[in-house]
Amino acid sequence: MPEIDWSDLRVALAVGHAGTLAAAARELKVNATTVLRRLDALEQRLGARLFDRARGGWQPTEAGAVVVELARRMADQADEIERQVLGRDRELTGPLRLTTAFVLMEHLLPQPLADFAAAYPGIEVEVVENAVLVDLSRRQTGAAGAAGAPSGWSRVEADVALRLTVNVAEHLVGRQLGMTHCRAFARRGAPGLPQRVTPLAELLRDAPWVAFERDATQRVYDRWMRSALATSRVRVRVDIFDAVAAMLNTGIGIGVLPTFMAARHPDLVAVSEVIPELSVPVWLLTHPDLRQTARVRAFMQFVGDAIAARLAADSKAETPAGAA
Repeated sequence: MPEIDWSDLRVALAVGHAGTLAAAARELKVNATTVLRRLDALEQRLGARLFDRARGGWQPTEAGAVVVELARRMADQADEIERQVLGRDRELTGPLRLTTAFVLMEHLLPQPLADFAAAYPGIEVEVVENAVLVDLSRRQTGAAGAAGAPSGWSRVEADVALRLTVNVAEHLVGRQLGMTHCRAFARRGAPGLPQRVTPLAELLRDAPWVAFERDATQRVYDRWMRSALATSRVRVRVDIFDAVAAMLNTGIGIGVLPTFMAARHPDLVAVSEVIPELSVPVWLLTHPDLRQTARVRAFMQFVGDAIAARLAADSKAETPAGAA
């Protein structure tokens, strides 16, 4: 039997995962014709049909299911090799990819990131504003023949993740940098809106609100709003905190924001105490195999310390006098 091309196995894995040629092509960053050609070549080499072509999608045959599972194991082993090698990188140079949420990039990261870039000019940080905690042990398959990359190349999705979360995946390691706190805010001087700290029950009953999407449930904030605002008067619904702040600045209603956003919005005034259910930790995370990489270690120490100091100051400001 002719030698099997690993890139063809990646194609079979993508089709098995995505279910259609078009979706597999998007995942692999190639066109559907290339996917079909590589899949046909693999079936010819193996002498077996790997997928049943149905209108609703491509379903693996018995042989195809075996190939997809074995290809998945091979991909995991390739990932492991890459992580182990990267974990032994001792140079304070090269790329470092950080994944985070937009609100953290907008309000907590800019100065620490700028200071890190100045202190470590050999490290190029790429920030991906992604609200979903990616699995740092996985890879995203790139296009064959991409600039300077071999056929079937892969790259790390992210080296480090900065996340607002109460749940940390067991396979990741890192440090909790501190807690974030939320209060309700209103536009300063807006007619008909509260202008001083008011009991939350009164705000929920009487004030117009800016809330998150009705069907959103992933975040702590989504679940709290779905419950607490069930009978409240909601004027507008948006999807992220920066959109909430933009609407609050119009004076249309009140809404919940992390207190670390207040400095960037001087026209907003806090109208509630800290809402305990919405206090969420900030984590800086990486994969165990990468934590000894020099640039990852330097980033987590430098940027982590800066954000931890900021969160500590914010938490101190939100702690009532005399509280433990």
